Amino acid sequence: MPTYSEASINLYSTDLPRALAFYQRFGFEETFRTPRHGAPVHVELRLEGFTIGIATVEVAREDHGLNPMGEGRWIEIILWTDDVDGAMAAAEAAGAPVISAAHEFLGGRLKAGWIADPDGNPVQFVQRLKVED
Repeated sequence: MPTYSEASINLYSTDLPRALAFYQRFGFEETFRTPRHGAPVHVELRLEGFTIGIATVEVAREDHGLNPMGEGRWIEIILWTDDVDGAMAAAEAAGAPVISAAHEFLGGRLKAGWIADPDGNPVQFVQRLKVED
């Protein structure tokens, strides 16, 4: 059975720099961005132990096959794990629909897959495969 270590949320934005500036005004500090140089497609911010990831709508579509611009508010729960494949298999066996199959990204540094919770909200399982250079 997979082990889970931390949880966070992702927001999707059509204007990541604007969203980043908004949360920084509340004291959130940037802890990660990709790519490191140039226009970011994903940024993580932290405040008092709480992490918010902000990703562009385009990267969600292009890299992961997600469509975060449907009706309602789009937000996802992120569960870091030591075994994305095991987490996906366990969730699917329990009846959770797969939104995006497990796949590597960020040059093989991470592996992620998405399932839907009972209300259709996306839940991402993500695993570090190798440490950043």
